[in-house]
Amino acid sequence: MRDLQDVDSLLLKELKSCCATEYNFLPRETGLKLMESASTENHSGVSAKCRDTRVEELWSLTSFFGYCTQTFVQAVNLLDRFLTIMKVQPKHLPCIGVCCLHIAAKMVEEESNVSPTHELIRISQSKFTVSDLCRMEKIISEKLSVEPKAVTALTFLHLYYSAFTSLSAGREEIPSIGRLEAQLKACLCRLVFSKAKPSVLALALIAQEFEALQSVMLLKTVQQFQRHVKISDSELLHWKEHVAKCMVEYRSSECNKPDNKKLVWIVSRRTAQNLQTSHFSVPGLPTIPERSWDESESEDSCEDMSCGEDSPCGSLGSDGEGAFFPSTFLSCRE
Repeated sequence: MRDLQDVDSLLLKELKSCCATEYNFLPRETGLKLMESASTENHSGVSAKCRDTRVEELWSLTSFFGYCTQTFVQAVNLLDRFLTIMKVQPKHLPCIGVCCLHIAAKMVEEESNVSPTHELIRISQSKFTVSDLCRMEKIISEKLSVEPKAVTALTFLHLYYSAFTSLSAGREEIPSIGRLEAQLKACLCRLVFSKAKPSVLALALIAQEFEALQSVMLLKTVQQFQRHVKISDSELLHWKEHVAKCMVEYRSSECNKPDNKKLVWIVSRRTAQNLQTSHFSVPGLPTIPERSWDESESEDSCEDMSCGEDSPCGSLGSDGEGAFFPSTFLSCRE
């Protein structure tokens, strides 16, 4: 492993620039403390638990629509910054959360990949309207500095990773960027990590992984970056401990991973009864003859077995028995 002098000068310059501007995109500390002290039973403000639940739902929506990690991280950053400067009632949080995801998607994703507002509302099973979402988008944009190049922990994670990759030159085993991004998303589902400076959180994630590898050379390079961006030993150790604790909890069998959650159909009692009735009244399909047939017989047979508009095969299909989206629908979204 070589010295930081061997790292691309433009990369180090960008790292310094991001360190200088990261404070502009931090949530207000007083607002974070208010959320931590708020009770879930007290409806006067958003609690930490309520916020964490909303972020986990944003992760599920991000996975469902096939959005990238940057979109999710940007959405969480917007959400935290808005919640820490505005007095928000819990009943408005679903609209704010979905709106932050939509704003982030429009900034990060290709235009053709951005889900329409009505579809986003429908899949998130929210009770607000498209006009509500548009009004909230305007409020958030006015209150925050909505920039496509906001400096987040993901920004530093990619910069650090590029530097480590160039320095190792294949001589050291380095965890994949996908693994590190997944760990970052898990951390962002806990309000406590919103207190960390992005540059520190990203380096703490990498240092935690390198310690598991027991690589002396990689850990020495972490120390070099630590000095370069002026992070104290106590600060890095503090957030490494938080990251380690979060990873232990996340890997436990009791933890419900947001990206593995299934989206559930919510239907009325009448609709459920109709679905149940139609399920038991499915007509039997004609037996397919085993003998060979000519062209005319083939056309007739296909006509008999086709599913028309009135056929149950054209409705819920195999998902008629279950409560979740069909796997074919999920795969086509991806």
